Amino acid sequence: MKCFVTGATGFLGSHVARQLLARGGDLRLLIRSTSRLDNIADIAAERVVGELRDLDSLKKGMAGCEFVFHVAADYRLWSLNSQELYDSNVEGTRNILQAARDSGVRRVIYTSSVATMGFGNNGRLTDEKSPVTLSNMIGDYKRSKFLAEQLVIEAGRSGRNVVMVNPTTPVGERDIKPTPSGQIVVDFLRRKFPVYIDTGLNLVDVVDCAEGHLLAMEKAQPGERYILGGENLTLKQILDKLGAITGLPSPQVKLPYAVALAAGVVGSVVVGKMLKREPRATIEAVRIARKKMFVTSAKAERDLGWNPRPIDGALQRAVEWFKANGYAS
Repeated sequence: MKCFVTGATGFLGSHVARQLLARGGDLRLLIRSTSRLDNIADIAAERVVGELRDLDSLKKGMAGCEFVFHVAADYRLWSLNSQELYDSNVEGTRNILQAARDSGVRRVIYTSSVATMGFGNNGRLTDEKSPVTLSNMIGDYKRSKFLAEQLVIEAGRSGRNVVMVNPTTPVGERDIKPTPSGQIVVDFLRRKFPVYIDTGLNLVDVVDCAEGHLLAMEKAQPGERYILGGENLTLKQILDKLGAITGLPSPQVKLPYAVALAAGVVGSVVVGKMLKREPRATIEAVRIARKKMFVTSAKAERDLGWNPRPIDGALQRAVEWFKANGYAS
């Protein structure tokens, strides 16, 4: 089983690579010349230096491969140059699909995001059939992932053997960047959560999420997509769980939406545009937070045999890993 994996130096991708290796996979990993290699230092796999915008490097990496796992993405809720997100997430995915077609790859497993789903304010759980359009996407990250997903959907409609997984918010060890979700844990450990806002996320154990990718490789129907989610929790519930794990106090004051939005304006305009530094809060992030991103993974559980575990263990492992690697100081 020869597999080409993008994003293996990152958080989720490193877990996908490890599980493939544990199942006897022969791996070829795409790495950039500037990538941190901490997450794959102990992984026995061939490495190909290239990037998503370099079609030739992708073809070189996929040569002779049976499966392609496209896990890599530019996952940032703020950037000085938003075009970078579209170049990586949209054009990079276009190149992956073309290289896979030209290389005769058997199946492409594409990692999308629950961010591309349609979320309402009616309390209903979002699933793969919830209506959504590009106009519902807030911010460049969501828009870029939505546009990339359309490329994959169209490839599936044209008869290509592509499948898509839509992870929610993975939590666990090896979140080296950290991702925006990992930053919640880091900020809590650093006592930077004096208040909270009324929002909600679905958290999934990164190990389970990686397993969902392998199940998609084995069992998914071509052209289908599957939400990989764990527990639906409010931000307050997440912080309370972190408080129970760490012994640190969980915030008790809820910040009104109007105040949060004002902080987002200051972050976007003053810190981001004027000072050209990454803001702690942005207008887009606050607008996103207004809707609780609660989902159901019933389709993946039914069709793939996927069985995600409770999130507490993943939060515990994330806390221990961040502490052990100096993120909490």
